[in-house]
Amino acid sequence: MNIQSLIEAKVKEGFLSLYETEIPSVEFQATRKDFEGDITVVVFPLLRYKKGNPVQIGNDLGNYLVEKVDEITGFNVVKGFLNLVISDRFYINFFNTIAANDTYGFAEKNDDARMVEYSSPNTNKPLHLGHVRNVLLGYSVSEILKAAGHTVYKTQIINDRGIHICKSMLAWKRFGNNETPASTGLKGDKLVGNYYVKFDQEYKKEISELVEGGMSEDDAKKQAPLFLEAQEMLRKWESGDAETVKLWETMNGWVYEGFDVTYKNIGVDFDKLYYESNTYLLGKDIIEEGLKNNVFYKKEDGSVWCSLKEDKLDDKLVLRSDGTAVYMTQDIGTAIQRANDFSGLNGMVYTVGNEQDHHFKVLFLILKKLGYSWADQLYHLSYGMVDLPSGKMKSREGTVVDADDLMDEMTNTAREISQELGKLEGYSDEEKEKLYNIIGLGALKYFILKVDPKKRILFDPKASVDFQGNSGPFIQMAYARVQSILRKTTFDYSKVITDIELHEKEKELIKQLELYPEVIQQAAKNYSPALIANYTFDLVKEFNSFYQNVSILGEENEDKKIFRVQLAKKVADTIESAFKLLGINVPERM
Repeated sequence: MNIQSLIEAKVKEGFLSLYETEIPSVEFQATRKDFEGDITVVVFPLLRYKKGNPVQIGNDLGNYLVEKVDEITGFNVVKGFLNLVISDRFYINFFNTIAANDTYGFAEKNDDARMVEYSSPNTNKPLHLGHVRNVLLGYSVSEILKAAGHTVYKTQIINDRGIHICKSMLAWKRFGNNETPASTGLKGDKLVGNYYVKFDQEYKKEISELVEGGMSEDDAKKQAPLFLEAQEMLRKWESGDAETVKLWETMNGWVYEGFDVTYKNIGVDFDKLYYESNTYLLGKDIIEEGLKNNVFYKKEDGSVWCSLKEDKLDDKLVLRSDGTAVYMTQDIGTAIQRANDFSGLNGMVYTVGNEQDHHFKVLFLILKKLGYSWADQLYHLSYGMVDLPSGKMKSREGTVVDADDLMDEMTNTAREISQELGKLEGYSDEEKEKLYNIIGLGALKYFILKVDPKKRILFDPKASVDFQGNSGPFIQMAYARVQSILRKTTFDYSKVITDIELHEKEKELIKQLELYPEVIQQAAKNYSPALIANYTFDLVKEFNSFYQNVSILGEENEDKKIFRVQLAKKVADTIESAFKLLGINVPERM
């Protein structure tokens, strides 16, 4: 039991003993630096259950706690705040319980399985900066949920069909001269993406020519020969035309190989892949079942709708009058398919940009109306766009920031800044390149994940590779500093220390370590890697203050020296653990 849980139980017990009244909860906060104490009980909320002077109530509780709790050695009351002094013995004993625990902070595995969907790209272009935020969020939330005790299934649905795919196919067929990734040296996703851009360029030329000939722009967009041919290609694909399907399989295969390289380089993975070409017909049987159960209704034209009036939303189309599916149909079917695919699944997380907020609100409502028990545990991990100083990205025009190029740029930026700082003497070229990659990717991931997912981000690569302040490299530097201390440690520091007087900075550092399990639980509950990122930054700030104010290897008292090395090592272990939840590696040297 941590100190907060212990004190909460004793405050409730004391309140009942002193005032014969039960209280449901106790509010805590960190003790202000200008007052003596380690943890503060906020008395004001308790006035709802016992009228009186908050200072007197604070004193009554303080005296009770000092008498009943060995770990509390003193207290003071400032207005409505009860500041409690915790014994060094408690912090030392607590530290000794976590020092050698490799899984400290992680909860025991429970039966609550979750699916997390992320990435879900189109097969007509490479992954870009927007996908980077998506995959980093989805992967990190998956790891955080696992650390909180859940079984997690990581998935993506690949959008491998539709008119946009046919545009790339048609442009390659028209202008590609049988180019392949092997013949061009390009990754397959980049090669196919180039033809998506090429289609748009040629399509715009045809529109201009038709407009110059007197056609309206709207009509020109619909009547341009390239567009009509792309539509015809889609019809052929849907009817199973052998030549069209073969080209589709070939070009998608190129893209998948390209995606795999990008995913490996950025450090994310998946347990199961879904393909829209397999799922787009799902859901129709569910709609028929929902009609029988009056979840849906049919209009005179034969279209099927879900009434959302009681939810204060417009009714939602779930099946067209000609019997064809809409996106909502297949999303309903895919959700149900996943629930059948994964054993014990009790919830799903969809990592999708905030432009789809309404879609997921409606999807979740419909699944609840259909009566699925897991529908109460559906969550849209909605996130804002990532902007660059140069402005908004557009895939059709080829102005996106390619994910591979971005990772290369981050490595190059880390290389330039590291060389300017001149701290890598004695490293081989191979060691340097590995370090530049760790620093660059760490900077990218931390910069994106430290921000609340719902907020829009302006990403500046150079600013993210900052060895000072709230950045990935700043935290990686603290980890490397501890590794340097451990390399210089020539004595056995495995002895369990039980009886020393703690320095204030040691105590503050242990308090910060004590928060880690609760931070993981809160991050899982809120689907927020930002809570892990900013906790780690706070831990490093506390460590740096400890490092600057307390001698470690120079300490003359042998037990204190051993304890401080152990404490520094636990900080590094916790940094490494927290950064793994963010998908970030830590370097042994910097």
